[in-house]
Amino acid sequence: MGLGNRVSSLFKRKAPKTDKAPKAPKNAKANREVAAAAPVSHLFAQEQPRPEAQGSALPRFKATAADQVDRRRSDRFTLTRMRLRNAFTPSQPVANRKMFAGRTDVLSTMISSIEDQRLHLVIYGERGIGKTSLLHMLAESAREARYIVVYSSCGATSSFRETFRAAAAEVPLLFHSDFGPTTSEAETGSSLGDLLPEDFTPRQFADVCVKLQGTRVLIVLDEFDRSGSGEFRQDLAELIKFLSDRSVRLHIVIGGVAADLAELVEHIPSIRRNILAMRVPLMSDDEVRQMVATGEHASGMTFDVAARDMIVSAARGWPYIASLVSHHAALQALDAGREVVLEKEVAAALDASLAELVARMPKLVRHQVDQLLSEGVGKVLTTLAGAALSAGGDFTPHDLDHVAAKTGESNVAKRFAEDLATQQILLERRDDAYGRRYVFVEDSLPPYLWFLGMKQAFQDRQTIKTPRASNG
Repeated sequence: MGLGNRVSSLFKRKAPKTDKAPKAPKNAKANREVAAAAPVSHLFAQEQPRPEAQGSALPRFKATAADQVDRRRSDRFTLTRMRLRNAFTPSQPVANRKMFAGRTDVLSTMISSIEDQRLHLVIYGERGIGKTSLLHMLAESAREARYIVVYSSCGATSSFRETFRAAAAEVPLLFHSDFGPTTSEAETGSSLGDLLPEDFTPRQFADVCVKLQGTRVLIVLDEFDRSGSGEFRQDLAELIKFLSDRSVRLHIVIGGVAADLAELVEHIPSIRRNILAMRVPLMSDDEVRQMVATGEHASGMTFDVAARDMIVSAARGWPYIASLVSHHAALQALDAGREVVLEKEVAAALDASLAELVARMPKLVRHQVDQLLSEGVGKVLTTLAGAALSAGGDFTPHDLDHVAAKTGESNVAKRFAEDLATQQILLERRDDAYGRRYVFVEDSLPPYLWFLGMKQAFQDRQTIKTPRASNG
């Protein structure tokens, strides 16, 4: 049966029901086997040990909330673990300049666009590509240059007036040309926000800011894609137009996804010449290695060559993935009593990462993945995932050619991608003026499927290295 027919027939079958508890066998041995295979919820119905009997054996924090070592519960690796928490932070952006690695050319372009070209800036890209870390580094550099920096993370209910009133409140009135440093308003700590009416427009905000002197202001709007307000986008586009036309000493930096930029420019096409739009690129292999080396220096851990190469292969240029796998691999080495990370720890880190990624997927998506894997199409799913990661999110048939070049299965992968997208299973199809593209329905799917393929490849290599002993 071909892959296309296999996909179409696969999801016509009903998902197996797993919520029924098994019937209790009559003999004791069978009872034990049923208990071992029972759902987790069933196990909790059994009698649990009394808290006072197991309290002394419960896991405890090894450091205090002040990041001080609790010597009663620590071991010789506790300090290393504490340093490791700051060395690789997959759940948080990089906010410390010392921990930032790679992307120097990108950051230089961002700074130059503001300082030399007086442009407003939009950076976009998929989640996990490193947008927020770049924005933090830009903000830090601007503060170092005595800019007034206002950093704001947008939310679903963010509005123009709320966001920019809060920004104006961060700019002291002494930088307004109508108020000198000795005026009563400036001496009492008033701000530009005090000059705004209750219900102001983009033009009125620009009118207040046009008299800025003695400083420059940088307003960073991160997570712009979380705002669902079309009015917010309209007002922001108008504000950029007013600020640019009047050469106001205030610059706006927006972090979001590509669709946000399209919608922003759609409102006022003439602002295209006032902004620089940058898609955040993937990291190069050398930049990923630099990222691992930076983590080594900060944590005191060492990654051997094979381990580092495996992390580079897993990351595919994504800083989030590199940080996630490095973090788990280092923890695996410490649990083994070593400060040197080997390739086997990276393989174990893939398992830990898989557990995190699958927990984020909706139940239907997990079921679809399991069904496809049971049909033996894991390799082609790995190819699709590799294409998505290598392309920075959405991918084209040409990207599949590149990823499948070594296996010669690009045509199979193309047909499979089309079948999945047609039936809206794991993939969506997006057609535009540039051609056909595919995108996974969940952000966690590409790394999850890629890690599964890497894990299988590692196991196959280990099997070759340790062949079965002969029967002779």
